[in-house]
Amino acid sequence: MRALRLFAAILLSLPALTRTAHGQEHHHHEPAAPAPATTSAHVPPDPPSHLMGPMSPAEMAEIMAMDDAARFGSIAIDRLEWREGNDAIGWEGSAWYGGDSNKLMLKSEGDWIDGGADHTRTELLWDRVVARWWSVQAGVRHDAGEGPSRNWAAIGVEGLAPYWIDMEMTFYVGDAGRTALRFEGSHDMRLTQRLILQPQLEFNLYGKDDVDRGLGSGLSDLEAGLRLRYEIRREFAPYAGAHWKQRFGTTADLAAEDSEVEFVAGLRVWF
Repeated sequence: MRALRLFAAILLSLPALTRTAHGQEHHHHEPAAPAPATTSAHVPPDPPSHLMGPMSPAEMAEIMAMDDAARFGSIAIDRLEWREGNDAIGWEGSAWYGGDSNKLMLKSEGDWIDGGADHTRTELLWDRVVARWWSVQAGVRHDAGEGPSRNWAAIGVEGLAPYWIDMEMTFYVGDAGRTALRFEGSHDMRLTQRLILQPQLEFNLYGKDDVDRGLGSGLSDLEAGLRLRYEIRREFAPYAGAHWKQRFGTTADLAAEDSEVEFVAGLRVWF
């Protein structure tokens, strides 16, 4: 009986002993150091000394430099190249001036062979944006070089087609019932940030023969090019490649040769 009482007393004293040991255990621990401050207190800036009052859209556009009616311009020479086959200098370029929606545009393309221009094309067009990436162009075209010069009224579209294809398609009406259709497309394939491979295709169709200028009706000629350029700067890029031209029908009959392939080397610049 005495042993039973002693065992019960030990059991009753266990919670108190546990609390005491737990308290002693915590008593021997070092107090936790406060966490160092990671950021300084935020100090708000002083309020503006001059509050902006109501302003007109013109004043707001001037202050924020976001006037979408501002006028600016650009000159781009897409191709200025030497062609190995007939030792010619070829060019294609454009210049424009205007705003985001309306521009006056000048385009020029041609070859310089044996000290004279050969089949040059110059267009003066009004460019009007009608949809995202697309614009309608209307104006006049003048052909010079070999044979008598020709003048045309022009209307067409220019823009960015699916798969990032730059495209131009223009319809022309000239004197004596002449008509023509011109298409050009190109695509920049970026091999690196500076090295770009550009395939290009162009063809021309005419509604009637123009023997004096060496042109036949229907599909007159097809040109294709493959040029590899290196952009030293975005505005300055030398290139090299190949240019192929195929003539068809009466145009081939009137020409000295119906097909030619040339090595080309040139420069692309814009500013």
